[in-house]
Amino acid sequence: MVWDIVSKKFNFPPRSEVSDLHWRLLLSYLGVMSAILAIFASGTYLFVSRSFHRQLDRNLLTLAQAATPSHTRIQQEGTDYLDRVDEVPWRDIFNRDSQSLEWFDAQGRLLATRGDLTVDDKPETGSHTRSKDSSPHNIRSYTISVFRDRATSDEPTLEGYIRASQSTEEVQESQQQLLWGLITGGTIGVVLSGMGGVWLTRKALSPLEQNLKQLRQFTADASHELRSPLAVIKSSVQIMQNHPERFHEKDLRKVSAIASATEQMSNLVENLLFLARADANKISKAPSRRKLSLQDILQDLVELFEASAEQEGITLNLEIQQDAKVMGNGEQLYRLFANLLRNALQHTPEGGSVTIRLSASSRSCQISVIDTGVGISAEEKALVFERFWRADRSRSQSQGGTGLGLPIASAIASQHGGKITVTSTLGKGSCFTVRLPTIQTRLSPS
Repeated sequence: MVWDIVSKKFNFPPRSEVSDLHWRLLLSYLGVMSAILAIFASGTYLFVSRSFHRQLDRNLLTLAQAATPSHTRIQQEGTDYLDRVDEVPWRDIFNRDSQSLEWFDAQGRLLATRGDLTVDDKPETGSHTRSKDSSPHNIRSYTISVFRDRATSDEPTLEGYIRASQSTEEVQESQQQLLWGLITGGTIGVVLSGMGGVWLTRKALSPLEQNLKQLRQFTADASHELRSPLAVIKSSVQIMQNHPERFHEKDLRKVSAIASATEQMSNLVENLLFLARADANKISKAPSRRKLSLQDILQDLVELFEASAEQEGITLNLEIQQDAKVMGNGEQLYRLFANLLRNALQHTPEGGSVTIRLSASSRSCQISVIDTGVGISAEEKALVFERFWRADRSRSQSQGGTGLGLPIASAIASQHGGKITVTSTLGKGSCFTVRLPTIQTRLSPS
């Protein structure tokens, strides 16, 4: 229709893609926002988690340093020193239930311990995380070296090690809370972004949708207004052809050319008007629909095209596996299958065949138009239902047509709750398949 021509000239998206464009923009916007929120949440989680562990290491280092003055007395007196000392420097910062302190000599032998946590590994300076099979929580340890200055040497002597350990339960609980907070916040952020995205995409596409509406209305109005002058031209040409004695032979050929061009123009206007009404959903559904037999429609169609098929040397076959009853508009369905059959005959060379096959199931029926023509390439199959499209290999101006037959067939199938699909092999032929819902037959109880 006119919109398709204008869209190609001014690079507007096709009519069928405008509604999809809204969702593509919205999904793209949500995808970008989700990626940004995911990166932000991951960075925040890693940064805060490292902060939790650094804070834990600082606390353990402070605890180990506070226990350093006790190392010499423990070496001299053993654990008895810890038992009889009521106040020690690290008493106020030590939690016996979740922490432990361990004193080691220079060879790494355990001298004394305080706290309920147990770590079996030898002391290694620095921070380390260890897992316990008996506990779902890890243990974080920080080990420092203890040196003693000697009067006879400038170099300090290693006296031993002190290891402060703590369960990571609190840290893991904080990480879990942080993770759930980020997930909840991210989900709310995505939902709010989606709500904002709907508004933004509607505002962005509003001018385009308004232009589309105006173009569709223009197509319908122009097509409707053209019918009257074309009807006058057509009737005038028919009168002229009915009185050939009044014209010279050369003038009669010109009149015939005018009649042919007028007929093509009338068909084009009718097709444009049909598609414009289909786009606007103005085609009546309920009043003009009735119960129809597809077998009757296809038989009438084959009888109509049989003579022209024989003239072109093409074998026309009709295979009815099972009749199907549908609720529809007889004229529209006849037009649908006529367009498919005409398309198949145009693209099938002499000596080929065209087969119409009808099969049905309990809920749907399938009508296939199979030809042995030139076929359609894989790249062009997605374009066959576009308006005014012609494939150079399979269509020519000499064959006539406007490139609207298949789009009209697709529109009629859609209005009847069905769809058309195509399979084709280049050089071997094509198969256009129409699927329509059938009338459900209810059996009365016996």
